[in-house]
Amino acid sequence: MKRVRILIWILVVLALAGFAYLTLRPTPEGRVSQGQVTGSTFGGPFTLVGSDSKPFSSQRLSGKPFAVFFGFTHCPDVCPTTLQRLVKLRNELGRGDEAFNIVFVSVDPERDGPEQVATYENAFGGPVIALTGSPAQIEQVKKQFGIFAQKAPDGNGGYNVDHTATALLFDRNGQFVSTISPEEPDQPALDKLKRVTA
Repeated sequence: MKRVRILIWILVVLALAGFAYLTLRPTPEGRVSQGQVTGSTFGGPFTLVGSDSKPFSSQRLSGKPFAVFFGFTHCPDVCPTTLQRLVKLRNELGRGDEAFNIVFVSVDPERDGPEQVATYENAFGGPVIALTGSPAQIEQVKKQFGIFAQKAPDGNGGYNVDHTATALLFDRNGQFVSTISPEEPDQPALDKLKRVTA
């Protein structure tokens, strides 16, 4: 019985280590660690496709802080919950939509075209900038932002996407500042947003 308990604890530790790696995994450009980043090229300029089917340059985000979250429109839980939460936190700041931009980037370009992300960006009761792109564009921006995403068959002939569930916070100059994880309570997350938008 004692061996079983020890084995269970080892599995728990390994699962936590795996989760930490997936959400804060190293990248060649920079390394996210405990909400901080080393390496000046983490993030950076990109061009994707907006919900209007036109090219969207990251230059359009200049001058205002932004939170970026990578997910997919077929996501059953984490993605809608995270975007709804970001809208809620922005409302709680009391500065209106000018406080910071919320950017959603699809990691499922096969199913998420401009029409799909257009529907998604209007579903959360507040302005969300929803972006997609070609598979090559999405792969490039995932590398830039240190995002993990991988198809996971659902057993019914379809698939979900396992992906980083952390929102990344950038200041008005496009510099990485911090993260908000799904497990993080609202008050610490709000405190981070206050610092980013000060």
